[in-house]
Amino acid sequence: MKMTMTRMMTTMYEDFAEVYDELMDDYDYDQWAAFYAKRLLSFGQLRGNVVECACGTGNLTARLAKMGFSMIGIDNSTRMLAAAEKKMRTFGVMVPLVHSDMCTFETARKPAAVLCTCDGINYLTDPEKVQRFFAHVRAKLKDSGIFCFDVSTFERIEHKIGNQFFGEERDGIAYIWKNNLNERLHTVHMDITFFVRESDGRYRRFREEQRMRAYSVEELSTWLQNAGFTDIQIFGGMREDAPLREDDRVHILARATSVN
Repeated sequence: MKMTMTRMMTTMYEDFAEVYDELMDDYDYDQWAAFYAKRLLSFGQLRGNVVECACGTGNLTARLAKMGFSMIGIDNSTRMLAAAEKKMRTFGVMVPLVHSDMCTFETARKPAAVLCTCDGINYLTDPEKVQRFFAHVRAKLKDSGIFCFDVSTFERIEHKIGNQFFGEERDGIAYIWKNNLNERLHTVHMDITFFVRESDGRYRRFREEQRMRAYSVEELSTWLQNAGFTDIQIFGGMREDAPLREDDRVHILARATSVN
């Protein structure tokens, strides 16, 4: 059974980086980039840099840069960033790429917007760390700057991938993916073993272990307000209306409160 992969956010992705794009080929990044571009511009004329935290191989970063946004990509995996650098050249864009933990990123100038896409928040499984990340983003943003992110919902984490087993074999790549759900903590532990064919025909095996946690929109909204954000907007899927219970993903935008 094929299951859409989610991006994994630790330095353990070093091996995963080489197969990431091939396994994520069912994501419509053009649609996703267009959705974020529209959402960002809905807050008004955007002047300044847009930082994408946990940018991975740069699928959204490159597309948003191509649309005219002044992007900066940040990721904690050097091999993800190496893949992203190649992608920038393919798209014909110049984007600074920074090796950094997204929770402690620094920029020379305060950006106009910060993005954290593809479940970045879900991989912060400690609620206090989510709140510290929100506070850090607020501290780095310009006054009235925009923070935009998405999260996988309880529906997806608890009912669609929790306690599930998936596997797929492609030409040169196979994986076995086993999940274990902790209902009390709303977390899922993912144990994924990959088999990648090398040039000599032999298969190299490597393993990823990751955890994700589901958060409610009420929790996230409260933490955003506590961190100094306002004008919070929440969308279900890639629609322009409120989330539904069956949605796999929600997108949240907020504006940094001006101190003036």
